[in-house]
Amino acid sequence: MPVHPSQASRFALLDGLTSFEAAMADPASRARLDAFMSLGEAPPAPDVHVRDTVAPGPHGDVPVRVYSPAADGTGRPGFVWMHGGAFRAGDLDMPEADRTAREVCARAGAVVVSVDYRLAVDGVTYPVPHDDVVAAVRWVRDEAAALGVDPARITVGGASAGGNLATGATLRLRDDEGWQPAALVLAYTTTHAVLPPASAELTALMAEVPVLLRFPPAARAGITRNYVGGAESRADGYAMPAGAVLTGLCPVVALTAEYDDLRVSAEHFTAALAVAGVDVRQVLLPGMLHGFLNLPATIGPVDRALALMSEVVAS
Repeated sequence: MPVHPSQASRFALLDGLTSFEAAMADPASRARLDAFMSLGEAPPAPDVHVRDTVAPGPHGDVPVRVYSPAADGTGRPGFVWMHGGAFRAGDLDMPEADRTAREVCARAGAVVVSVDYRLAVDGVTYPVPHDDVVAAVRWVRDEAAALGVDPARITVGGASAGGNLATGATLRLRDDEGWQPAALVLAYTTTHAVLPPASAELTALMAEVPVLLRFPPAARAGITRNYVGGAESRADGYAMPAGAVLTGLCPVVALTAEYDDLRVSAEHFTAALAVAGVDVRQVLLPGMLHGFLNLPATIGPVDRALALMSEVVAS
């Protein structure tokens, strides 16, 4: 189907913009970019109890934000959530982190822990962000009783780079401790050091998307190199899980955006999971672009994605 009108109607704001860095540096371009990214008249996110704390990690404390249903309780489902941002951007306040956590908390009656892992900037590279996420997931598991969470009902998930980190952490905990969460929920995630070739269908679709919202091969290669601190060949299976042994991984639900250069990675990864005998389900969100969880739940496909995520977490 066509690009959802919530996005397509604002594409003109991005005319002539080819780089986020350049757009951010110019006040006029920055204003256009901000207008495109604005949630507009979005209703407020669900009002839930929120507190900030830390999880101990090998590189120091890892900041986390805990979202809890209004009523006290025990034995609730838990959800450890990682935002995206190409491993080098993003924070706990971005909609993909905060609004998603609030929505899943309210819809699933779950305790959601959003993780502020260290970003791959200023010399930080893999495995530091990965180690932070492993530490945060381990902390939620080990502190489940104090959090009011049933340790058998912990789901791990993430969006874009956060989904990569969530998957790598789940693989690490499988290998090091023989532990798996109840499920892994991934949104528009990329798990390959080098993207597989796009299909003719996807190539045609992406021609409709502004350059600024694309992930051409050179840009995607730069993301990998920045994260691993060198050539793509340095990425092991925890850094880029498409290269991992996938047998024994917990059930996986992968949400993909129809208009996303990175969709090819998720499609190949879910196929590999199926071959490895993993219980996997892939759901395509029609008309959506990469990063759709930054949009409000009043947009139909976003609401459906949040409903599915919440259903998996609550089960």
